[in-house]
Amino acid sequence: MMYYRRKILLSILEVFGGQLNKISLQKLLFLFTKYQDKPSFEFVPHRYGCFSFQSNWDIQALKTYGKIRDTEKGWQLIEMTSFRGELTVDDKNTLSHLYRTYKGFSTDDLMRETYIKYPYYAFRSEKAEELLSDIQFARVLKQKPEKKHTALYTIGYEGITIEKYFNKLLLNDIKVLCDVRRNPLSQKVGFSKNQLKSVCEALGITYIHLPQLGIPSEKRQNLVTQKDYDVLFADYETNYLINQGEYIKVIFSLLEKNQRIALTCFEASFCQCHRSKVAKAVTEVENWEYELIHL
Repeated sequence: MMYYRRKILLSILEVFGGQLNKISLQKLLFLFTKYQDKPSFEFVPHRYGCFSFQSNWDIQALKTYGKIRDTEKGWQLIEMTSFRGELTVDDKNTLSHLYRTYKGFSTDDLMRETYIKYPYYAFRSEKAEELLSDIQFARVLKQKPEKKHTALYTIGYEGITIEKYFNKLLLNDIKVLCDVRRNPLSQKVGFSKNQLKSVCEALGITYIHLPQLGIPSEKRQNLVTQKDYDVLFADYETNYLINQGEYIKVIFSLLEKNQRIALTCFEASFCQCHRSKVAKAVTEVENWEYELIHL
């Protein structure tokens, strides 16, 4: 069975003649989601504006399954099997509106349209200054998060998309992401080490893996209550973390050099994640005078 969100991708390609260049497809998909009560895709500010990593991975899957091909002109349907009939009534109407409104738009037109309407997604764009008027570009520049004070952040990815996760990092002007998992593998697409590092690089964030600060997976079994976590973390602090001063100092040095870094692991709540204990250890380093923020 095909994911509903992939039917949306194929339907947009179908309506726009069976082929779109890659930037145009991202922009049309973005505009489509703005009409949805619960967007099928989320986006981050990328080098050409709004970009959905999830949609890109879905497109790669559709390519593998023989639904689309990668050509010099972009993405092209291999067969014109229609999935529009399987969309909701609202999404069918949105698709029709999308075509009526944007059928004559060039790629630059679509970029300009999204930059003007949603300037946050353009603040990392390499084309914004070229495509926009001075006033419009000034609005984009105001969206760029620029934090001046030094702060250590922690963040978990449980229950959120890769785009929502990275928007949190971008909005807080994070320069370095420190992965403190022992084994940086995840069943959630995008959060295993290589993918996470790749997304970081695409968004101008440095990725560093510090497995020495992780907790072995066998010790994380059968954690049910907060007391279970508290017992685990007490053991972690007392018998393991106390001996990892070298890596705690690495984090402290990264913070002093880059001003805004984040420690990451899986759990949504820092109270149920060892990253909180790592962060606490960093705050106990001599000359600590900064802010600790749990996202």
